[in-house]
Amino acid sequence: MTNRFERPDRVQFEVQDYATDTLAVRAGQERTPEGEHSDPIYPTSSFVFSSAREAAARFGGEEEGNIYSRFTNPTVRAFEKRIAAMEGGERAVATSSGMAAILALGLSLMKQGDHVVCSQSVFGSTVSLFDKYLSRAGIETTYVDPTDLAAWEAAIRPETRMLFLETPSNPLGEMSDIAALSKVAREHDALLVVDNCFLTPVLQKPLELGADIVMHSATKYIDGQGRCLGGVVVGREAEMEQVFGFLRTGGTCMSPFNAWVFLKGLETLPLRMRAHSDAALQLAKWLEAQPGVERVFYTGLESHPQYELACRQQKGFGGVLSFEVKGDKDAAWRFIDATEMVSITGNLGDVKTTITHPATTTHGRMTPEDRARAGIKDNLIRFSVGLEDIEDLKKDLSRGLQAI
Repeated sequence: MTNRFERPDRVQFEVQDYATDTLAVRAGQERTPEGEHSDPIYPTSSFVFSSAREAAARFGGEEEGNIYSRFTNPTVRAFEKRIAAMEGGERAVATSSGMAAILALGLSLMKQGDHVVCSQSVFGSTVSLFDKYLSRAGIETTYVDPTDLAAWEAAIRPETRMLFLETPSNPLGEMSDIAALSKVAREHDALLVVDNCFLTPVLQKPLELGADIVMHSATKYIDGQGRCLGGVVVGREAEMEQVFGFLRTGGTCMSPFNAWVFLKGLETLPLRMRAHSDAALQLAKWLEAQPGVERVFYTGLESHPQYELACRQQKGFGGVLSFEVKGDKDAAWRFIDATEMVSITGNLGDVKTTITHPATTTHGRMTPEDRARAGIKDNLIRFSVGLEDIEDLKKDLSRGLQAI
């Protein structure tokens, strides 16, 4: 996949000559002879061929071109090119959701008898996918503390093919040293896969740090307004071709309309991520000073045990924070119910601030033992900071604090 700016009236420019902010706006667009300024949508299920010979050549892979929107669509391709350019990868493959992206990775790059070492601090549905479904394909998973490099290395077996992690983790903001883990993965001929959903390529570049593959739930910050579901994986051509092969057959594809929405989301992503980060840091510091709060989890706080790693590995701290209130589940629920403005929902990465109780929602399908291992307590609340006025957010949080 060639990553260039497409300008029919001028020469093409290599994307490596441009910053991430510029790539977010310009990379990947394939202008038609009409010369449209905004990315077009191609809402078609299939494409027409000029002859039977051309159809055969495209289906047989002898000639490039669009065939069927399950695996070839210009709008989806533009999104893939743009996010690949931003992440610094050779190729991207877009999927119907973030979980579909993980499924595609698991079933295309591993087989029966293979083994995964996974952070114990990942999204609850990721644990369910590994334990309930990939296990049926004979793929076994071992969970480790994401912050303990020795634990990662100790868990690796001869049949280990993948190391999978989120950094920062959902919802506690635990961090893994990507560069150090990449060395471990290479030594054992395994792939290092990083879920970069919380930070996006604006604030963290896992591939530059040594990861083999980076993935996103595009539903979150890439969209940024809670409109569409989507996922994407980015990496080397060799691995991405295998993922693409699974998508072509399995059908876990992104729709053209959703791809267009994500393209629009990418255009404002750098501005939004910086605004989310600035507001989250202010709120995290404010929450640390509140008597009703036991602990705040945010990588931008100097009290965070991996603050120095966050400063070294990231260009910002993101918009998601979590905190434990004094009390139990009932106290956490009273806090959430007392808020008036923020949205009680499981999604994150929205311009609208969202609040949720992880133990009974996003991580509710995990066993109590798995939640305890991941540090998900009943008094934990996750807060995805949007773009509202910071003082209004403090007022709403104060309502929650008064209800404990």
